[in-house]
Amino acid sequence: MPLERFIPFRKCDVATLCENLLAQESACFRTFSTLLVNRIHYQYHEQLETLKNSYSHFDPNKDTRDLHVSSETVRKQNQKAFANGFANLLNAANFEKVTDEDLEAALKEESLFKVRLAVSFDDFENVVFYRRGESVKTETVRTFFGLRKKQVSFTNYDKVAVYITFKDEAYFKQKGQKPLTFKPGSTIVKLFQNVPKADLEMLFPNSEVKMRPLDKLIISASAAIGGTVVLVTKLGASLLLMASFLAFWLGFKDDEVELTKQSLITFGVGMGVFGSFIFKEWTKFKNRKIRFMKALSDNLYFKNLDNNAGVFHTLIDAAEEEDCKEALLAYTFLLKCSKASAEGDAAFCAAQAEHEVAAGGMTLATLDSVIETYFLEELDCALDFDVTDAIDKLVDMELVERSGDFFIARELNDAVKILDDYWDNIYQPV
Repeated sequence: MPLERFIPFRKCDVATLCENLLAQESACFRTFSTLLVNRIHYQYHEQLETLKNSYSHFDPNKDTRDLHVSSETVRKQNQKAFANGFANLLNAANFEKVTDEDLEAALKEESLFKVRLAVSFDDFENVVFYRRGESVKTETVRTFFGLRKKQVSFTNYDKVAVYITFKDEAYFKQKGQKPLTFKPGSTIVKLFQNVPKADLEMLFPNSEVKMRPLDKLIISASAAIGGTVVLVTKLGASLLLMASFLAFWLGFKDDEVELTKQSLITFGVGMGVFGSFIFKEWTKFKNRKIRFMKALSDNLYFKNLDNNAGVFHTLIDAAEEEDCKEALLAYTFLLKCSKASAEGDAAFCAAQAEHEVAAGGMTLATLDSVIETYFLEELDCALDFDVTDAIDKLVDMELVERSGDFFIARELNDAVKILDDYWDNIYQPV
């Protein structure tokens, strides 16, 4: 299973970890950490406002009025801008896109939920799934009508984000369908947790519960046996009498058949019993389907984390956390590298080549390896550290210098001054 970019520790815990690595400068590092985190937070606040402005043109839950009605062209432009911004946000939050091949394979797998769902993909103009945190879990399921327990291993996604745009109203009119749960042309965004890969289809907004072949067989067998019993015990004599009467009336039989009042009453009662049996079986079928729908609804209730505008508020926070953790780790290990080179820390310098020790910095590959190795050995956590993203941010903020292939962290005091100057000059009078 591929390693995840997601760092499964809280931002404050990573900051504490980094502070402990730089124990001799802990006070200065706390100041640096606060300034760095707030700078990244400010950048994400601007991104949040941009997403809100784009999404407002097609938000299905909007409770504010527009000064001017958006044209279809403007709505489409904002929809495209939002899609790009949302994809970038998910990437920053270390989500991975679920490819079409993965999604198709998931839909073909047998559901752990034991409910068959049908999805009309033609209703969508755009469908994108993203996931974060992939693991293999084991669960006990019941088989053979609950008489037997079986251990089942399955792939589970810790978080799943869904981005879906419906086709316009003209499509649904042509199809003869009146949508009840969504608005044509709208874009919905949802965030779920703990979703088995084989059950991704239950996250579609237009999924419909269908009977599995086994359920149809059980109901059909029950109806056939019950119907035969009713016909034999309640309607047998009456049906023979009616068959004889029809045979005589059609000329297939010469013996006259007499229909008495008693026989007609018996026949009427039998037909009533048979009709009530048919109604009972139909009700049983509908109730079984309702139970499946309720189970689906209950399952989604506990898996749903957020909807529409609330999703990118949540993801902005997740992306900000990831960026802060990556930047703090990259800076700390680069600074630790320069300190180790100067002080001759053999344990830390072991991972560096001689030319890196001499330069007082690291290449991207070495920095990536050092951080991943530290997490694996010290925290028993295997991850794929996003070193490129972390270094790009630090270089843009001038906290790390580049010298050829080497990256060198500025001294803590200098880094604090650079961040402090940023805040002092963030707003300049016109």
